[in-house]
Amino acid sequence: MTMAARLAALALSAVLSALPWGGLAAQDGQALSAMARVVPGSASLRESGGAVDLTLTLSQGVPYRLFTLDRPRRLVLDFYEVDWTGLQIAGLAKARLISGLRTGIVRPGWSRMVLDLAEPLAVDTAALITTPAQTARVVLRLVPTSAQAYARAAGAPPGAFASPGARPSGAASLPEPRQRWHGEGPLTVVLDPGHGGIDPGAQRQNIDEADLMLTFARELKEILLRAGGFKVVMTRDQSVFVPLETRVSIARQAGADLFLSLHADALLEGRATGSTVYTLSDKASDLASQKLAERHDRGDLLAGVDLRGQDDSIALVLMDIARTETAPLSDMLAEAIVSGLRARVGVRKKPHLSAGFSVLKAPDIPSVLIEIGFMSSPRDLKRLKDAAWRRKAAMGIRDGLQAWASEVIAQAPLLRK
Repeated sequence: MTMAARLAALALSAVLSALPWGGLAAQDGQALSAMARVVPGSASLRESGGAVDLTLTLSQGVPYRLFTLDRPRRLVLDFYEVDWTGLQIAGLAKARLISGLRTGIVRPGWSRMVLDLAEPLAVDTAALITTPAQTARVVLRLVPTSAQAYARAAGAPPGAFASPGARPSGAASLPEPRQRWHGEGPLTVVLDPGHGGIDPGAQRQNIDEADLMLTFARELKEILLRAGGFKVVMTRDQSVFVPLETRVSIARQAGADLFLSLHADALLEGRATGSTVYTLSDKASDLASQKLAERHDRGDLLAGVDLRGQDDSIALVLMDIARTETAPLSDMLAEAIVSGLRARVGVRKKPHLSAGFSVLKAPDIPSVLIEIGFMSSPRDLKRLKDAAWRRKAAMGIRDGLQAWASEVIAQAPLLRK
């Protein structure tokens, strides 16, 4: 048996033994009740006698596959979607033969772990074993091999990228990425009320930004559903803390066509006022944007969840490719929402800006962050407290989404699907 075939067989047997519902039918997600999560403190990476052992525990068994790649040498493990928040990479024991380890989202519904190999290593043992507590223990052992043997075995296993409905010949296959929305069915919009739980956001006159944005998100959801043509999902519907990375994972699980993060911040410097729509940029377009980006990222640090090293990606090149499609759609979305808000409630003098908000970093979902107003502005705060004004603002966003949808449909013949 070739090494590639052996890898495929190992992955397949692990999947079959780990899943009580049996077989690969579960890869469609029908049997998965919730996203698997890494149990905090369960991961270890150790080297002994030239072999490397990786172990970690997931909250439930999930389908997975593994394979090796060459130039550079890497071991890749793909899992049906896993929330990596509990994995403290910096705390893992170091192994000389592993030069790097990273995790992220490979495509909607699937997560990836990549181990950079300093020397040729072969898979000796791979297993995903369910425990009496219904958690699942991932056990991986790598042993030295020759460069020639490694190169012969490297490559994705047979059937790894089979189309939906096709039966893979080896390891569990990944479903094809979700197609861009071009008018087929309702537009799935994910509303992300900023902050929440122990992170109240901006505070003025005994009002928390987190509570205010949750109220506004509920109002906006109602208006969108009444308009028809929308499916609306919220990253939170109560006063709870949701990490930034998890907010984007929720959007992916929902099959989001659009992601709207809702805020009403306060600035210690400057006199920002009026509604503003932000899209992602490596550099903030003004000082206020830079300050806000710093504030938004600190929101996760406040809860002891440091996500500065966690990007929703593994391969930066693939992210850049995805963004060549997504960035223009995000910009078009921002302009449409600005137009809608301008007509209903007015906007800031420069209403479309850019900033490095972490919550906008998903490369595969058109995303904007909307500052409905600034709680540091007395005029804005008065408006934000007015239900009638918020309704007009929500209608402006609805108008913008409808205009964006119409433009996407009109351009569909010209867009690469």
